[in-house]
Amino acid sequence: WGLNNGWWRFVSLPEVIEVVLANALGSAVSTALILTLAPPGFPMSLYVLEFLLCCIATVGIRVCARVLFVALNRKKSTVRQKVLIYGAGEAGSLLAREIDANPSLGYRIVGFIDDDHSKKRMSIQGALVLGGRNELAAVARRFDVHQVLVAMPSATGTQMVSVLEACQKAGLKFQTIPTFGSMIRGHALASQIREVAVEDLLARAPVESDRTPVSAKLNNRVVLVTGAAGSIGSELCRQIAGFQPRAIVGFEIGESALFELDLEMRRTHPGVAFHPEIGSIQNPRRLAEIFARYAPSVVYHAAAYKHVPMMEAHVFEAVENNVFGTYNVAMAAATHHVADFIMISSDKAVRPSSIMGATKRVAELLMLALEDQGTRYIAVRFGNVLGSSGSVVPLFKRQIAAGGPLTVTHPEMRRYFMTISEAVQLVLQASTVGTGGDIFVLDMGEPVKIVDLARNLILLSGLVPDKDIAIEFTGVRPGEKLHEDLNAFNEDTIQTVHEKIRIFAGNGIPKRNTMAYLDELREICLTRDTTQLVLTLKEIVPDYNPGGQLLRRALKSQSAGAEAVLAAS
Repeated sequence: WGLNNGWWRFVSLPEVIEVVLANALGSAVSTALILTLAPPGFPMSLYVLEFLLCCIATVGIRVCARVLFVALNRKKSTVRQKVLIYGAGEAGSLLAREIDANPSLGYRIVGFIDDDHSKKRMSIQGALVLGGRNELAAVARRFDVHQVLVAMPSATGTQMVSVLEACQKAGLKFQTIPTFGSMIRGHALASQIREVAVEDLLARAPVESDRTPVSAKLNNRVVLVTGAAGSIGSELCRQIAGFQPRAIVGFEIGESALFELDLEMRRTHPGVAFHPEIGSIQNPRRLAEIFARYAPSVVYHAAAYKHVPMMEAHVFEAVENNVFGTYNVAMAAATHHVADFIMISSDKAVRPSSIMGATKRVAELLMLALEDQGTRYIAVRFGNVLGSSGSVVPLFKRQIAAGGPLTVTHPEMRRYFMTISEAVQLVLQASTVGTGGDIFVLDMGEPVKIVDLARNLILLSGLVPDKDIAIEFTGVRPGEKLHEDLNAFNEDTIQTVHEKIRIFAGNGIPKRNTMAYLDELREICLTRDTTQLVLTLKEIVPDYNPGGQLLRRALKSQSAGAEAVLAAS
């Protein structure tokens, strides 16, 4: 019957039923053999007793094994937080069983709370139903409980509000749980996608950070973060707050996102002063106001336009924001004697094929040229960040939730990936390394095929790729490359004290050309000359390889200009 395949420590009702059925079959066979082959005289009670004794023995040994396992687990866990479970139904029972089986969760169930008075004093998974909503405060005081786990996945909004109000009135912390036994039919799974642990997809070792040098740089300092409400900027604010700076200034152009970040920072880090400031990095006057008001010691420059296809269609805006905006922040830092300026760069700056990559490369070179301004300028380059706004993973999740298909540009498209938290940890580490005028590159591990990432996300959602959810190839978008690089061939890398951070040397533009190039780019942006913009960027970044669509636009623009001159003459 395959009974030996079961794990006794996790025996449950289905296994018990299997054992009983197996014994019934065995007893039936033995009874038939005895009646056929054995001499008469066996009492009929023998056949019933044989079945009962075998069931008791085979079920009993399994139950004893489970009881012993639970008892040993309880002994191992000495410090467990006492909790009440609100909801003595199926979800509450499943939650209690999970907590009992996993002492590492750190919870000890004191009892249940349920508004069904008929359940009072009933025992569920060894814990009693101690009362209803009106008795919650008294029960919590009697058993010295400070937390409630709400196990009511099918509760209405009104019911949940009343439960949470009761918890708040009793002064208890509360958490809720998702549905354990969600009934999945057809494509209903798509609307119940669980959060995917992207670390499992990356198979990356966790970052080991040395907090001491970062703390020495940030503790009791005023830190300015541009693009503060973006994916990288907001995580920078969160992690910087853990080093107890004197204040964090969040500079951001997006009002709503900055408002949400302000609320979060006040809630999660009430001891750290957070100053939300709205403004654009393209506005030097506004930047001067912020720097003069707060006098930051460290600047993390994360503000940038980053979406490759979008920037291919808005080339002048990309230059104005990523180049001139960076220059404005960098010069404000020098004018106001900022000690450290750290710019977030991109792997798309290496042998760029897009306007976005070219502008980030110009910004990197600008950092190198400005080094003798009194401020330590560095750039940190890394690849795609999972979970960031515009990242492929949230896009895939939305497409799965809609029933597909998942859109991938090319079967061989590969990208480097890391999590937001890991990227920011390494940025903070990199800001403590080097003497200035440096470009750091983070260890991104091995590149991941986008189509493989899509298939893994479908599988982790409980679906079958190409059967439940289709994958469609849409073609490479303007400015995209099949493979991204983290350093150019002519860049030499030097190992730093951190195994996941390397440093590039050289490759800066001569200082005497820096302002001339910037002035030329400003003039081009004013005249909106696409052809001249591409040629100038190519001159500044020789390994820039413009995309075909942009070249066609430039040629078309040049042709239109020539026709206009002829018509005027």
